[in-house]
Amino acid sequence: MKPSIPKGTRDFLPEQVNKRNYIFSVIKKTFQLHGYVPIETPVMEKLSTLTGKYGEEGDKLLFKILNNGDFLSKANKEALEAGNSSKLVSSIADRGLRYDLTVPFARFVTMHQNDISFPFKRYQMQQVWRADRPQRGRYREFYQCDADVVGSDSLMYEAELMKVFDLVFSELNIAVTIKINNRKILYGIAEAFGIEDKFMSMTIAMDKLDKIGEEKVMQEMVDREIPREAAEKVIATLAVDNLTDLEQVFANSPTGLKGIEELRIFHSYADLSPLENKLKFDISLARGLNYYTGCIFEVEADDVKIGSIGGGGRYDDLTGVFGLKNVSGVGISFGFARIYDVMEELNLFPQDITKTISALIIAFDDASHLHSYKLLTQLRSQGINTDLYPSPSKLKKQMNYANALKVPYTILVGSDEMESGLYTIKDMVKGEQEKLSLEGIVEKLQ
Repeated sequence: MKPSIPKGTRDFLPEQVNKRNYIFSVIKKTFQLHGYVPIETPVMEKLSTLTGKYGEEGDKLLFKILNNGDFLSKANKEALEAGNSSKLVSSIADRGLRYDLTVPFARFVTMHQNDISFPFKRYQMQQVWRADRPQRGRYREFYQCDADVVGSDSLMYEAELMKVFDLVFSELNIAVTIKINNRKILYGIAEAFGIEDKFMSMTIAMDKLDKIGEEKVMQEMVDREIPREAAEKVIATLAVDNLTDLEQVFANSPTGLKGIEELRIFHSYADLSPLENKLKFDISLARGLNYYTGCIFEVEADDVKIGSIGGGGRYDDLTGVFGLKNVSGVGISFGFARIYDVMEELNLFPQDITKTISALIIAFDDASHLHSYKLLTQLRSQGINTDLYPSPSKLKKQMNYANALKVPYTILVGSDEMESGLYTIKDMVKGEQEKLSLEGIVEKLQ
């Protein structure tokens, strides 16, 4: 049978891994610049940790892991016979692959609250899994690169995290628009039109606005038992693009007015450190995750249509579900896979990051091959990434190998070079070559 991999997953060749590591390094450096420290959590979490945190849509996308051994022996027989998968799951699976890094982080903070100092600023760069429908820019296995602060409700951190977004995308040369909203403003819309009890239904529908348009969003709200008149008012409110006009809509909504106040406090910090990229208030931004309670963010590339490449927000009591009450947090996440795709499409990767070695040594015969191995060791001891072709094959074959690796230099070693101590080093791009001593080669390649 022809080998294959699961849909929504990918293999990465050396050149791709080098490019990925470049993005990782830019993000990691920026996190550390702002005082964030690294943590890691397990690939698997208990399903009780994950379920109920992402809304009904998110729960459907959790990958479940079957219990060890004869998992059917303890299965819910009634659910099994009835074909009721939702009831069956709890009896055959108690673990799942993590859906994001935020909920496991909340669990981590609760378990290690006596080992960390608050406010605690962490970053985490690990894989997550979602049983989503694979498509361009959407994968079932992908990396998230997160930064969060827990233990403070200061809106200074929202401004700081926007700066992190801005610095990373500026260094990667991706022009972006950072959209911002506040969940209290969204709740204010529901409050203003008397549909507080349908708040989650409203936001789930609104979160699809860019994908399906106003008419279908309104129809989905109606399908979710939101009165058509209220749905029409919600759609009309989405045209408001500034906080001053919004205050009139929220005349009878204390929650909505609180959201406006929080955004103004955020701007009092953010405006002190201007961004290279655009920051835009977007009242339709919903972020379809249950745990957000305050400011929410989403980042889109200006030059490629691929969906969001970053997002995040404030969560006031995510740790509360694990027993640690009144610990507010705010965080952001970089959509690593999509960032990679954007950089590939726009040809933004630096040319030299795919280079693995600085030089390949090419020997002409058995004696010079042994001599070359000594030279190889000497160059590596000087911190120069060097390799030696494994046998003194034909020159053309060795040169073809060097070209395939895109090696910038080759070092030719034969009897003349061994005798004189001067080695022929060839620039594989320009085609120029010169004779240099070991010290000269070290100086050139360093």
